[in-house]
Amino acid sequence: MKNQFRKPEGWLGRWTLRKMNQHHAELTDWGLLHVEIPREGAILDIGCGGGKTIAKLCAASEAATVQGLDHSAESVRIASKTNAKEIAAGRVSIREGSVSQLPYDADSFDLVTAVETHFFWPNLSGDAREVARVVKPGGSFAIIAEVYRDPSGAKPVGRFAEDLGMTILTPNEHKELLAGAGFENIQVFTERLKNWICVLGQKPQQPPVRS
Repeated sequence: MKNQFRKPEGWLGRWTLRKMNQHHAELTDWGLLHVEIPREGAILDIGCGGGKTIAKLCAASEAATVQGLDHSAESVRIASKTNAKEIAAGRVSIREGSVSQLPYDADSFDLVTAVETHFFWPNLSGDAREVARVVKPGGSFAIIAEVYRDPSGAKPVGRFAEDLGMTILTPNEHKELLAGAGFENIQVFTERLKNWICVLGQKPQQPPVRS
């Protein structure tokens, strides 16, 4: 059961993904309140799971295309069903792949989101740099998660994180993660009562070319 959160598979994976779509809805809505969603251009949701975040991003944007990526084939299937109408209309595309080797060109996306997934990434600092590669200059990266490490220790993360192999960061460590990947104008929002976190970073604009 534990591995289903990291990489859903089979009938139990399908059940887990549907539960995730329900359970993460409020968190996702809260996190996206802090995100400037582009009206047009291109958006990528990494670790798209059951596909509800993709649907929310489509609804919040007038004309942007939305790509979804997940390393679980079961997630790709469920997310594709969730967004079947948008896929048929050509606004959404969902594929299987790894955050460590994103199958996209550099400077491709105006916004990249990662909801309830970054703590499972195999090489967190390297994967954050890979995300930065595909963000357009001036574009944004948003991490949204329902757990962070309270530096005061008032809210211990618990053994479940260790059992699942999760990397749980403090708010300041999240800032350092994005800064180390090359992002700037980093903002951190927390909902302390629920232990939610949203972290935003912007890829620097390219300097003008000198003649």
